[in-house]
Amino acid sequence: MTDNAANYAELLDLASRAAREAGRTILEVYASDFAVRHKSDRSPVTLADEQAEAVIIAALALGAPDIPVIAEEQIAAMRAAPQAAPRFWLVDPLDGTREFVNRNGEFTVNIALIETGAAVLGVVHLPVTGMTFAGSGHGPATRQHAGAAPVAITARRAPAPGAVVIHSRSHADEARITAYIATFPGATRRIMGSAAKFCLVAAGEADYYPRFGRTMEWDTAAGQAVLEAAGGSVTTLDGARLRYAKPGYVNADFIARGIAD
Repeated sequence: MTDNAANYAELLDLASRAAREAGRTILEVYASDFAVRHKSDRSPVTLADEQAEAVIIAALALGAPDIPVIAEEQIAAMRAAPQAAPRFWLVDPLDGTREFVNRNGEFTVNIALIETGAAVLGVVHLPVTGMTFAGSGHGPATRQHAGAAPVAITARRAPAPGAVVIHSRSHADEARITAYIATFPGATRRIMGSAAKFCLVAAGEADYYPRFGRTMEWDTAAGQAVLEAAGGSVTTLDGARLRYAKPGYVNADFIARGIAD
């Protein structure tokens, strides 16, 4: 193992432990009669978002004090997006807050490492199921349930016919989604919240995840790292790899897909 690969392995383990610890904090709030507030952009926020973010920031600062952290609720509180360092953690402590509020279980903890604009490492943890997806570089990507050993996962080449297209329950541009799915003969549609969609493509359980509409970088970075480690890709509509540390941390529309032909 190279020094760089060893460093990524250590950081991946750190991020995985931080995500699982945050997940436990989230579940404590999930089991309570929690309140829902709204931020300036009208998106919901709960105590779970804030407590999970605090847990993650503390864990990452302890384990990798030289790497700065940019996190969703931190930026919301500042009402401004700080300039990114060449290397930084990008955190969404509770991706899918609407799913959390609706109690459907489809929410995740997302932690990614960004280097010179690329998502090089990512962890996506699903607190309700206890499943953790992780990956860095060219792989392998893994899926790990609770205390079990991690299992390698690989994206697949889309079957023709019969591709599975997965998209968001919230924010969906129905007309564009329908038109996109129509380009695949015999396609099956699946709907799910949060970054878990990237993970299903990474695991070969779905083939395409189109996103038409606003997302923020912390929504996508960890999932992209996992999917790329599994052999897939995330590109803007002009075919360029989705990049990070953009002004305002806002993404363009994108397509996440499994292994290309």
